[in-house]
Amino acid sequence: MPERIKLTEKVMRDAEPVPGRDFQIFDTDLRGFAVCIYRGGGRAFTIDYRHSGRQRRMTFGRWPEWSVAAARERAKELRREIDAGSDPLALREAKRDAPRVNDLIERYCAEHLPKLSERSAADQRSVMGKMVAPVWGRKLVTEITASDVDKFLNRVAEGRARPHKAKPNNRARKLQGAKPTPVRANRIGEILRKMFTLAVQWGWCEDNPAQRFHRRTETPRERFLSKQEIASLGEALDAAEDRRAADIIRMCMLTGARLGEVRQARFEQFNLEHMSWSKPPTMTKQRRAHRVPISDETAAVVRRRMLQVPRGTPWLFPGDTPGQPVQEVRRFWAQVQKRCGLQDVRIHDLRHTFASLLVSGGASLEMIGKLLGHSQIQTTLRYAHLMDSPLRAGVDAVAIALRPKPRLVHDADDQGDRRTA
Repeated sequence: MPERIKLTEKVMRDAEPVPGRDFQIFDTDLRGFAVCIYRGGGRAFTIDYRHSGRQRRMTFGRWPEWSVAAARERAKELRREIDAGSDPLALREAKRDAPRVNDLIERYCAEHLPKLSERSAADQRSVMGKMVAPVWGRKLVTEITASDVDKFLNRVAEGRARPHKAKPNNRARKLQGAKPTPVRANRIGEILRKMFTLAVQWGWCEDNPAQRFHRRTETPRERFLSKQEIASLGEALDAAEDRRAADIIRMCMLTGARLGEVRQARFEQFNLEHMSWSKPPTMTKQRRAHRVPISDETAAVVRRRMLQVPRGTPWLFPGDTPGQPVQEVRRFWAQVQKRCGLQDVRIHDLRHTFASLLVSGGASLEMIGKLLGHSQIQTTLRYAHLMDSPLRAGVDAVAIALRPKPRLVHDADDQGDRRTA
């Protein structure tokens, strides 16, 4: 068969493979357009061209998946790009080697997550593996758009069906309807924004598609224990059999520390002479050293633990696993909730209660932020509205002063005049 002929469907069908080698049949109408007949019988459309003095050959479609007419139109498009100075084969190879979202996730987890706390890193790694990678993993980083981010976060905000946890028998659990999770969508949006910010720094994309993601309205949880509830909680902790868990809850209330910080506390961190607790960066959420004063009651808990914990154990609250701090107190807290009637109170709400008591004692927001270890003042501002009480007392005092006082009658003449009138 001649090596140059106008390519048609009949030519494609009649072309016979040559044993031991592949060969091309070039089209007479379009320069460089050809079909390659493989020794195994396969047929594919190609275009030959020169770029920067180099001979190039690009395969772009197989017959019969591509008809001759469709292949000819595509070859015309490629020829126009080539005449304009482009190298379509190099562009395709660059796109094939371009980083995909899976590559971005891998590098993000390897370089950025070690800088975070262990819990935050584990949570973000789970989000990447279970939520982001299945949806975007095979896409190029440059293919992700702001619209893709919004669609993804919308699905996250809609929530997913969860097993009903009220029934103790796992086999009897039934799926509930999807529970909206707008806060979760906001947190994942922040993770995506950070990941694509790093991608821009690494030169993997030009702009950040998650930079201005839609942030959903959040309603901060505000639950503060009343004085009566605090007293009831103290009585329940005094009567508890599990002294270790009781002291953990007590320290959360006395110091306003996070549960994880109390669980991982070590004796070496407490200076009972200067009455202070020095938390290392590895233990705090903000990844910074945090030194706070402690009360006499907190120091009493530390001294009591010194007597109860075996000598040589570094942990204030050693766990059941040798060499590890206590891991779980949720079951104990559920019992305390039931005994005190605090079903809607989380352990973290003890931290909020600690802050509310500081406010009622006249502490400033700056002082509260330092005691709680906040790195940003915006985090502490959630307690600003609690300062309305002393302000309201001042306003009430002004109102009382301006109230008209009742007129008093001191003599009979005034009374007579009033009767005459």
